[in-house]
Amino acid sequence: MERAFPEAEVAGYESLVERMRNDPKDRHVLAAAVRGGAQLIVTANISDFPDGVLKDFAITAVTPDEFLKDLLGLYPSQMLAMLRELVQAKRRPPMTELEIL
Repeated sequence: MERAFPEAEVAGYESLVERMRNDPKDRHVLAAAVRGGAQLIVTANISDFPDGVLKDFAITAVTPDEFLKDLLGLYPSQMLAMLRELVQAKRRPPMTELEIL
């Protein structure tokens, strides 16, 4: 992730970790989201980020599937172009668009 999105790195969140009330192993994630001003946390571990905790920070947790579906609804042509790029790059094993979806 650091290589793909270096501008997304958040620093200076460490002092917030202890104040977070979500799952202890993911408190650093919420602290970084708060420090970075995020509106969303994209995670497969939705249960580690209860709505009651997130609402205090105006943050929502969504699954990767929900996030991608939202992007598809907002930017259909760009998302389809990205899917085609992903299919073309998938070599081991090669996969079709339907197989990836």
